[in-house]
Amino acid sequence: MKIYTKTGDEGSTSLLTGKRVSKADMRLEAYGTLDELNSWLGVLAAEAPDNCFPFLAQIQSELFSMGSYLALEGEANFPMPKLDASLVESLERQIDSWNEQLPELKNFILPSGSKASSMAQVARTVCRRAERRVVALADEVEVKREIPIFLNRLSDFFFVQARFILHVEGNEEIIWNPSY
Repeated sequence: MKIYTKTGDEGSTSLLTGKRVSKADMRLEAYGTLDELNSWLGVLAAEAPDNCFPFLAQIQSELFSMGSYLALEGEANFPMPKLDASLVESLERQIDSWNEQLPELKNFILPSGSKASSMAQVARTVCRRAERRVVALADEVEVKREIPIFLNRLSDFFFVQARFILHVEGNEEIIWNPSY
């Protein structure tokens, strides 16, 4: 199977139903950002200390499933992957577990301290952008309710994960001290 089709050379691509749309279409911006996030998760997982990235395969799979729904216009006449609403609860439990082991957050912290922690912060910001793109798309077309909820919780997960990685590595959080 060839990877290139040349059908997108003029700036259009196909949705799952075969409908051609511009590569600048809001749907592509939304699911393309999920794809970008998924790629960052692979980089983060390669750098994160052991046991600092639970649910990696489930999160990455869920992002692919959600991208499928964002690439669908209308009803599918073919099987679609199921979304796992219980994954949000798993993320919440993990966030709570990590928070119990971390000092109380009383200040803004800078997204730094170590390579892995900074990568978790990058994942957080890409996740937030994906959420904004999905919300913007939902203003125009129907979007499964589970998608923005998952992305909102996932960005919280990455924030706390960044803090937890620093904790596991024995590094200090760097407090933001604004100049006035």
